[in-house]
Amino acid sequence: MKSLSLILRNARYFGPSWVFASINILFGTWAIYIPTVKENLGIDKSQLGIAIFFLALGVFSIFPFASSIINRVGVGKTTFYGVLFSCAAAMLPLMAANYYVLMAALFLFGASNGLTDISMNTLVTEIEKKDKVKFMSASHGFFSLGGVLAGMGSFLIGPLSNPVLHMFLAVGLVLIINFRFKNQFIHETAEELVQEPFKLGLLKPLLLLGFISFVAMGSEGAIVDWSGLYLKEITLAPETFWGLGFLGFQITMTLGRFLGDGINESIGSNKLVALGALLAILGYLLVLSTDTILTIIGFALNGLGFSVIVPEVFRIGGNVKGVDSSKGIAFIAGSGYAGFLCAPPILGFLAENYSLTRSFVVLLACGFLILLFTFLLKKKNV
Repeated sequence: MKSLSLILRNARYFGPSWVFASINILFGTWAIYIPTVKENLGIDKSQLGIAIFFLALGVFSIFPFASSIINRVGVGKTTFYGVLFSCAAAMLPLMAANYYVLMAALFLFGASNGLTDISMNTLVTEIEKKDKVKFMSASHGFFSLGGVLAGMGSFLIGPLSNPVLHMFLAVGLVLIINFRFKNQFIHETAEELVQEPFKLGLLKPLLLLGFISFVAMGSEGAIVDWSGLYLKEITLAPETFWGLGFLGFQITMTLGRFLGDGINESIGSNKLVALGALLAILGYLLVLSTDTILTIIGFALNGLGFSVIVPEVFRIGGNVKGVDSSKGIAFIAGSGYAGFLCAPPILGFLAENYSLTRSFVVLLACGFLILLFTFLLKKKNV
């Protein structure tokens, strides 16, 4: 918890970390009103899926330009402006008057979140370099914490009975704290590298990191989407237990990210990613036991394992020699989001045509893939 203590004691580190929480507070608040939006606009599940695709499309659309924006405007200013854009865009989907306006609103929300995501990870990477501290993993812990806060906001659905007002309150919370701490990071700039001729060798470590990000975030998305159904249909758990796999996953995910920086100082990024992969593999083995209690413990181990993988991959990617930190992080973020979006439907196809158990066997294999990629990274001395 050393890095968490550092963040809470020092405004210079709390400011960037709160940006991580901010993005998930906004996204989580939108997410709890998805059923309401579907009902209000009278759209079916297929139309809703297409609308949410526009959210993902917005995220991807910004990736090719994010590095140039960060280098031109400054990473600190880009991070703060990204928060402002995200706050404005977060209001739009809940105010959409029809289906087509909803698609446009979600595209803008996705683009603003994508820019903020890349800039905030680049910001933390640059501050870590300058101050010789480590708080990347704890910052991702704040992201998870933001999701918890958004989830607690679901208790306001009944008393408020007004999605736009609820989002306005969430935006207000995000803006008040960000304006309070913006001066701690707004003037930060990313280290500019001397432009060198492109070398294929620079691409190889990024490809490995991109593969790890793709598999890890894809696995996270799959567990979020399928853990409840697995407990219901495979372990035949009682209804009160269906949400415990997701809850255990989220709790250990948050805890692991607050512990990750301290462990990194002892064993380094590569070994920490390998350790995370081993914990995830053990978690999947328990899940595949099909015993309800062991499965819930398995999902909790999955959360603990994956908690450190993505933050460490961002940290490594932001420090690849000869590559701008913003470019490395943009590539890894794009790969990760691709996995997060692609994995659940792919596993859904496997579950529909084979079995849900078969889907988790595939996830187990993905855990071994991450472990293999980690050893390949070590060989390349990344």
